[in-house]
Amino acid sequence: MTSRRDQLTELGYAAGWRLTRMLPLPAARALFNTGADRAAKANGPSTQRLRRNLRTVVGPDLPETELDELVRAGLRSYARYWMEAFRLPSQSRESFRTGFNLVNADEFHRVLGEGKGAILALPHMANWDAAAAWVVSHDWRLVTVAERLKPEGLFDRFVAYREKLGMEVLPLTGGRRAPLDVLAEKATAGYAVALLADRDLSARGIEVTFFGGRTRMPAGPAILALRTGAPLYAAELWFTPTGSLGRIHRITMPEPSEGNLDVRVKMTTQRLADAFERGIAEHPQDWHMLQKLWLDQSSRV
Repeated sequence: MTSRRDQLTELGYAAGWRLTRMLPLPAARALFNTGADRAAKANGPSTQRLRRNLRTVVGPDLPETELDELVRAGLRSYARYWMEAFRLPSQSRESFRTGFNLVNADEFHRVLGEGKGAILALPHMANWDAAAAWVVSHDWRLVTVAERLKPEGLFDRFVAYREKLGMEVLPLTGGRRAPLDVLAEKATAGYAVALLADRDLSARGIEVTFFGGRTRMPAGPAILALRTGAPLYAAELWFTPTGSLGRIHRITMPEPSEGNLDVRVKMTTQRLADAFERGIAEHPQDWHMLQKLWLDQSSRV
């Protein structure tokens, strides 16, 4: 039975999708920036977590006043993601193509143009939905996985939202088949498989070194690449004043002689972490990590 709180949550997101699309873009930007600035000033748990995560990224030498500005910019970037996400379904395919640009798109064109699949591992940076919409606007097929949210109605709304943008969406749990099996088939059939891959603190996650600390990241991208032979790319995304940019980095895969499957999955996931680290260090304000990440940190703020 759906609780009243769940109903209110779902209604809140539904209102956001509807009302944000009704506002002129400058008004929407101003509204979401104001909300981000208020969150920075209130310094609640999520803002404090973002601050701690960004401090780990930039190191101890950045003055507190500059970290304050970085946190504020990070919250504005996160708010911009939601503002753009709410507006994306009403945009045209041409808008998808002009609103995002992949810096080294030739590599992507070549791989998918040859009918090969590709595994795209993404950190929580900028607007990955806009990047996915850019992919499908070029008539390439893209599949991703959605974690089940509560309430169930909210999960259904997010699935419908991404399907409207042109993605195929698999549920992480509760589907008829294991997601990895379906994704492996899709990868060998020429799909781009897009997976958020910078956080998995469950027991299934692979421990890696990241900005000098210990964390866990999903095994899925490495397993899929090793299982299918599809090329694996780490993506970095960042906002510009008028749009979004991205860059992909091909990950060198270990040879079978370098160890058994578990060893090679760990090696590959560490290489992804290293690639994410470089991209996040270059654009820390666009990394939307408002949750605990490092294992040696308390779960409390």
